[in-house]
Amino acid sequence: MDLGRVITAMVTPMNSDFSVNYDKAQELAGWLLENGSDALVVTGTTGESPTLQQQEKLKLYAAVGEVCHGAGKPLVAGTGSYDTAKTVELSKMAEAMGADAILAVTPQYNKPPQEGLYRHFKKVASAVSIPVIAYNVPARTSVNLEPDTVKRIASLDNVIGIKEASGDLDQMTRMLRLTPPDFYVYCGDDYLALPALALGASGVISVASHIIGREMQEMAAAFEKGDNAAAAELHLRNYPAYKTLFIRTSPIPVKYALNRMGVDVGPCRMPLVELDEEARVRVDQLLRDLGRI
Repeated sequence: MDLGRVITAMVTPMNSDFSVNYDKAQELAGWLLENGSDALVVTGTTGESPTLQQQEKLKLYAAVGEVCHGAGKPLVAGTGSYDTAKTVELSKMAEAMGADAILAVTPQYNKPPQEGLYRHFKKVASAVSIPVIAYNVPARTSVNLEPDTVKRIASLDNVIGIKEASGDLDQMTRMLRLTPPDFYVYCGDDYLALPALALGASGVISVASHIIGREMQEMAAAFEKGDNAAAAELHLRNYPAYKTLFIRTSPIPVKYALNRMGVDVGPCRMPLVELDEEARVRVDQLLRDLGRI
């Protein structure tokens, strides 16, 4: 399955009472696909998955899937949790709801050893027939999926790739060396997207693409054509967005930015809260610099 080069980990629009706004989710999905996204991840970390209930996730798969499939684009369902059984259950439901692939984060908080991580992904992969992408983000989960373990899970039939968000290019290099050429390694850190492409990564699963999706596509296209100077120039131009959208816990800044741009996505659910005034000033300046407001 070709998911493209720029995949957006989509925020979950909320109403003022913090309920999920499914109509706005469909509108946002269409807008993202028109503005640089090759595929969408729903109910990932950026989608506030820890505070979404199972039925809310299933309704989002149906709503956003309708838009993605209508546009001929893949829908990737974020189904990971710290419980293997629950991850398996939700992954099976997501497949039944029409998801094209699964993104499963490493179990957070309970810190499984590498053997536990391998068995976790083996169990998930064996429960579904659609492709599975592992997600490694140690800063949020407190556990790192080691390259040797990635090599093991890459041998599982339908584990097709990994979203690598450790921020460690050396680790990504080792993953690329240890996995087959057709195993997708996606960069999960926006600010490392171009360096990751230079190492051989397949693309980026992004937050900043909510705001600069077209610019990120231009950067990836320039690199693919061998115009390294143009790719580097675009990377440097995009860099303020990569950093500013993470000055507070994501997705707080990107939701604020979208709302300021007139793309109504509402608030974050507690325990996430609204963006503070100091950070608002910085995000507003970024949006002015980009010509978004």
